[in-house]
Amino acid sequence: MNALAATSRNFRNAARLLGLDSKIEKSLLIPFREIKVECTIPKDDGTLVSYIGFRVQHDNARGPMKGGIRYHPEVDPDEVNALAQLMTWKTAVANIPYGGAKGGIGCTPRDLSKTELERLTRVFTQKIHDLIGIHTDVPAPDMGTNAQTMAWILDEYSKFHGHSPAVVTGKPIDLGGSLGREAATGRGVVFATEALLAEYGKSIKDLTFAIQGFGNVGSWAAKLIHERGGKIIAVSDITGAIKNPNGIDIPELSKHKETTGSLLNFDGGDAIDPNELLVHECDVLIPCALGGVLNRENAASVKAKFIVEAANHPTDPEADEILSKKGVVILPDIYANAGGVTVSYFEWVQNIQGFMWDEEKVNIELQRYMTQAFQNIKNMCKTHDCNLRMGAFTLGVNRVARATLLRGWEA
Repeated sequence: MNALAATSRNFRNAARLLGLDSKIEKSLLIPFREIKVECTIPKDDGTLVSYIGFRVQHDNARGPMKGGIRYHPEVDPDEVNALAQLMTWKTAVANIPYGGAKGGIGCTPRDLSKTELERLTRVFTQKIHDLIGIHTDVPAPDMGTNAQTMAWILDEYSKFHGHSPAVVTGKPIDLGGSLGREAATGRGVVFATEALLAEYGKSIKDLTFAIQGFGNVGSWAAKLIHERGGKIIAVSDITGAIKNPNGIDIPELSKHKETTGSLLNFDGGDAIDPNELLVHECDVLIPCALGGVLNRENAASVKAKFIVEAANHPTDPEADEILSKKGVVILPDIYANAGGVTVSYFEWVQNIQGFMWDEEKVNIELQRYMTQAFQNIKNMCKTHDCNLRMGAFTLGVNRVARATLLRGWEA
């Protein structure tokens, strides 16, 4: 099942639990706007190359639409639609005043030079600048993009609309980015994990962890779990996977990857098949990479007691059912990885106010939002007698439905 079908299925299940009217259910599912643009740029050798860019603006009932822009060869309309819809529910779960959007360009960033990436980003911005904005749609980094990408978007957008730092989040600090933003998604994952484990009388320092993905989210989550005394026994990324039953020294692994560009040949661990990591013996599995990695083929072999979905849609619905029957507790993506968009909201607020926060304030506020959101999810689980995924979906969908009706949807 692809990401859009899976997300829509979760939405419909939540709508049934909430008893939503069929007309508003249909309205909430249909995106506000879908944008598809051609981006043609000259390469460094003078040849022309064309890429397709997308921006799906899903819902704005609760505020400006918000969501990342990803550069990846698998970007397509279905994926962008699914992720835009997820952002609508995610921002509502986190209780920040945004709707949902998502964008992307179907390209392979590592095959493009920095100047080619800049040209591509500027052309994409030129094509969508009149459809995004501080109070309309606020992009952020995602897979294959970063603070530099946001700086290019900010600069290009400002050529048309004047200096507008709040038009994107995840910017460099020197251009109005927020302290703590780089670590925010990984830090939010750790706060979410702490909230979940506390429900079971457990703490990070007593458990073992396997982390799939060692990019921005995975590396920060690993670093913070390591600092709290958690034992990370397996890590993987696109370059390979390693394990160490006695625990991996995460600071040393980070240095090794920075130096070599790979996890392999690290002295503090043995190489394993990356697919083995998902079914490795551990207490907590944290997928931080692509969607759909837990599926009906491998779900029955998962040995973790808890899964924290740091990636978007890492668990297919078929795998969800298998894992639930096994008694595995899954902390869903629309809550677990909401730290990034929450601190993006803080960045947006700082830009609008023209007043910057220190990092301690950012982290304290992030912990408060993540902890409160978990309690709200638990309350919905009790109300509707459902698991954490449906608790999160009913929480998010209910908030968006209420906002839609309050604005006079039937008028």
